[in-house]
Amino acid sequence: MKKILLIEDNTEIRENMAEILELAGYTVHTAADGKQGVEQALQDKPDLIICDIMMPVLDGYGVLHLVQKNEELQSVPFIFLTARSERSEVRKGMEMGADDYITKPFDGTELLQAIEIRLRKADALKKSLPPSLQGVDELVRVHAASASLEALSTDRSTNKYKKKQLIYTEGNHPVRLFYLKKGKVKTYKRNEEGKELIIGLYKEGDFLGYTPLMEGGPYHESAEALEETELAIIPRSEFEVLLGSNPAVLRKFISILAQDIDEKENQLLALAYNSLRKKVADTLVTLYRKYNSNADDHFMIDLSRENLASIAGVAKESLIRMLGELKEEKLIAMEGSRIRILNYSKLEQMYN
Repeated sequence: MKKILLIEDNTEIRENMAEILELAGYTVHTAADGKQGVEQALQDKPDLIICDIMMPVLDGYGVLHLVQKNEELQSVPFIFLTARSERSEVRKGMEMGADDYITKPFDGTELLQAIEIRLRKADALKKSLPPSLQGVDELVRVHAASASLEALSTDRSTNKYKKKQLIYTEGNHPVRLFYLKKGKVKTYKRNEEGKELIIGLYKEGDFLGYTPLMEGGPYHESAEALEETELAIIPRSEFEVLLGSNPAVLRKFISILAQDIDEKENQLLALAYNSLRKKVADTLVTLYRKYNSNADDHFMIDLSRENLASIAGVAKESLIRMLGELKEEKLIAMEGSRIRILNYSKLEQMYN
């Protein structure tokens, strides 16, 4: 049974609302002023808070501020009660993080509908969302501000790219988030001499181009299709709604999109300290893990020697020489430009 905390200084309104909520099957706790309300919230950990704005001791804004500072209460839906004369003040509360407001006088149906919507959204945000387009779509449906925004979640446009076609370029400003529906994509940087270093590899089910959207700056790298690729487009405006609408949404979205941080840290360590032999072996292992999710024994790594060298952070000539050595040791087999791993465990445990 969901617990609701009702903070209202008018005794008659407080008692009437509590009766309506109890009849609807909620457990109701009440407080007569803001100070009592905060104390009650810390004690009871309610599933939703309804709070009047104008109250003695501590007003509704003060209650919201203290609730938002508490980690355990940050994601609890917060609904303001406001008289019509105070309606212009509601914007202040919404900017502070309130989820909704109800204008007095109101009927019981309006009250219950607002509560049900907020509780449903809160429950949805607690679910473990997949790191996929469906995860984003679920967030959109949960937090859609309008019918048109919800429509975007069910009918996304897609862009198709040919092999070696640029998707975005370093220094440009992003206008969309990309979701990889089909194909492979690399992100890379080039130094002043034109030498390329691949810093990210993406497969079906991955997002890309999100970091500059979150930072509000330009792309720090370029992205290119490694083969025939299809990308779903999530408009920047929708992405910003998802990030700015609620702290819980922001945390959830970051958890979905930041799963490649460890990979990039490990890549930097490898570039700095690993031997040529280990760099090449680790590159093959990384590609096997990334693109062979079904653990197919006949899986072939099909990337150009230039791309392999850029991933490993070594010269193309050095890469070719090391691939020859690994082939002689029967750790890999080669069919033209394609590479099959014959002894995965030995490559994975390669010493410096």
